[in-house]
Amino acid sequence: MTAKLTPTQGSGGVPPCEAGEGRRRVVITGLGVNAAGGQGREAFWRQITSGRSATRRITHFDPDRFRSQMAGEVEAAGLEPGLDRGIGLLKLAGREAIADAGAIDAAPQRLGVTVGTAVGPTLELIRLFEVLTGHGEVWQVPPGAAEPGSYPCVLPSTFAAELATMASARGPVATFSSGCTSGIDAVARGAEMIRRGHADVVLAGGADAPLSPISVAGFDAIKATSANNDNPDQACRPFDAGRDGFVLAEGAAVLVLETAERAAARGARIYAEISGFGASSNGFHMTGLTSDGVDLSWAIERALDGVPGGAEVIDYVNAHGSGTVQNDRHETAAVKRALGEQAWRTMMSSIKSAIGHSLGAVGAIEIAACAMAIREGMVPPTANLMEPDDACDLDYVPLSARPAALRAALSTASGFGGFQSAMVLSAPESQAVA
Repeated sequence: MTAKLTPTQGSGGVPPCEAGEGRRRVVITGLGVNAAGGQGREAFWRQITSGRSATRRITHFDPDRFRSQMAGEVEAAGLEPGLDRGIGLLKLAGREAIADAGAIDAAPQRLGVTVGTAVGPTLELIRLFEVLTGHGEVWQVPPGAAEPGSYPCVLPSTFAAELATMASARGPVATFSSGCTSGIDAVARGAEMIRRGHADVVLAGGADAPLSPISVAGFDAIKATSANNDNPDQACRPFDAGRDGFVLAEGAAVLVLETAERAAARGARIYAEISGFGASSNGFHMTGLTSDGVDLSWAIERALDGVPGGAEVIDYVNAHGSGTVQNDRHETAAVKRALGEQAWRTMMSSIKSAIGHSLGAVGAIEIAACAMAIREGMVPPTANLMEPDDACDLDYVPLSARPAALRAALSTASGFGGFQSAMVLSAPESQAVA
């Protein structure tokens, strides 16, 4: 059966593939990850399967005056000087992904890039503001005071442009800035580029480095983040009765995407196949969610639409699982709606409990987690889940990783603005390469 990446036109996703294009099956052959708890994909995997959290008190600035004073910080070596930190994390992940994939040998004009970011080069923009205004003392910036590279500081597309330049990619390049679904949306667009024949290989991922006073203050204002400052490593508690919000983080992930046929021809290792994607919007509230989960369930159902076996083959759900009361209940309801009875037979966990919430990056990071879970035959746990909320009654794999041979994994994402996205990854052995 032919896998389908997107729903039919008019159902909330991008238009369907043209005749013949749907036969191109898209696989992941390289991964690069930078997240709290360690640099690189193997350190990332150890962190999210450890059952412990890497979130800690913020060290990038003095957080004393803020309601939420903790974050998931990346200890990254080799960041390029003079770059926005988010771009630096992205380029490190890109280099790791390319090396992991091996000799991809794509012509520059057939190499594409898609990147998701919620806040773009925030840290560099803040630095530039401080330089130009004397930390806010000057209201009118003198003509000619701006630096030559000032303009890119305000553009989220700078992330994709920098990654494309690093990789000498001259194919299609796209940026997604759809809040917390940005990373997963960018991966979906990258897969669609390949499926439609617009590129042979795509570097797809997400990055954000939002750890700044203005970002922390913004989330403080709406009380979306945890105030459990006395226990920063236990503050992110998805699905737990004692949760009080998410923990902000930074991070980046890049995936190498290509067709299954191309990967097989060059003898590449395949992590997983991207076998479904769906998206929707609730049109309800900028930050609020409905309790019934219907909008996210639509995205999940669309992602399952072209997956052989549908909901019955989903063995693991990598939840958005931010740790806010409304998100966890909304997501639990959505999974029940979309998977039916299979929901109670499916393992579900949130890796944000281990690394925090890196906004536009985390969707791509979670796709990397699903790919590694399929490869390793291991489901990462939900750290800090001691006492489940009565309204959250599924199997959230508390505290300890669980061995499991996964046929398919579903990853979900939910973003401010009402954005909902879902992607299905299938084990490479689940379908023979045509």
